[in-house]
Amino acid sequence: MIDSQLKPCGVVNPRSSAAFFNVAREDFVAEGRRGLAYVDAPQPLGNGRELLSPLSLGLMVEEAHVKQGEHALVVGAATGYSAAILAQLGASVIALESDAGLAARAATLLSAYSGVRVVEGPLDAGAPDGGNFDLILIDGGIEILPESLIAQLAEGGRMVAIVHGSDGVSRAAKGVKRAGILRLEPFAEAAAALLPPFRKAPSFRF
Repeated sequence: MIDSQLKPCGVVNPRSSAAFFNVAREDFVAEGRRGLAYVDAPQPLGNGRELLSPLSLGLMVEEAHVKQGEHALVVGAATGYSAAILAQLGASVIALESDAGLAARAATLLSAYSGVRVVEGPLDAGAPDGGNFDLILIDGGIEILPESLIAQLAEGGRMVAIVHGSDGVSRAAKGVKRAGILRLEPFAEAAAALLPPFRKAPSFRF
């Protein structure tokens, strides 16, 4: 996965590679899919949710430039794979998940990683009692970005997400909060299923 999927596409930071090497992706996929864990494709988890493909997550992790001791929030943590990667990079992590079954499994799996706490709740509400975050990683696709999440990002903090554009293309994007404002700027094409709370309301068309 690291040599054939991540490095050829620009995920080359040795710290990123070590984090992906040290987290067993097969533990986080759905039952019966362990043999497919390292295919460069999203892994279905049920109820419309998925584990991002290695490359989609790898691109965001590489661009996030996680530093030791940073405070991070993963929104839509699912079974906890991305939270485990950030923990391996030295961050303290709140893994936010709205699906009770996924949150329970994440809590079990992430108990093996220090500095990670699983919170069950609405994804678009974030974790307001978690303090200001140095990094917010949205583990899925978005069309809209709630102000509630921007408000929980520290000044100078970074956010990474996969944005579904009006042109039908989804792209990994990063933003840095400056003077209370955050704009996500795309940097690479990346696939991700939309997380329902971040979907635009359907509009009427003739």
